[in-house]
Amino acid sequence: MRTMNPVHESTSCAVAACAEIIGAKWTALLVHDLSEGPRRFSELEHSCAGISPRTLSERLRALEDEELVLRRSYAESPPRVEYELTEKGAALLPIIEEMRRFGHSFLTD
Repeated sequence: MRTMNPVHESTSCAVAACAEIIGAKWTALLVHDLSEGPRRFSELEHSCAGISPRTLSERLRALEDEELVLRRSYAESPPRVEYELTEKGAALLPIIEEMRRFGHSFLTD
C-alpha cells in the first residue's frame, strides 16, 4: 500500500511542507540558535557567519509568517528587538536535534 503522495506539493504533502520551511538556507541554524532563548538580530547575525542582514531579515520574516518565531519590540532607547520560538517553532526542535546528531556522527566518521 502506497502511503506517499503521487506528487510532493507543500499544500498536500506533509514532508514537502516541512522541507519547504526547514530546507531554506539558514532556517535550521536560526531555529537552533533560538532554541536557547530569545536572541537579538545582531546575535543571530553574528552566530550565522556569512548571512547578510537582508537575508536574515527575510528568513526571520518568513518564520514569523509561518508563526514559528515571535518578534518582540521594546520601546527603549535605543530600540530593542528580540526573536524567540513560538510553541509551533519549538515543535521543530526534535528535527533539529536529529540533524545535530547526524551531523556530529557524519563529522566524526
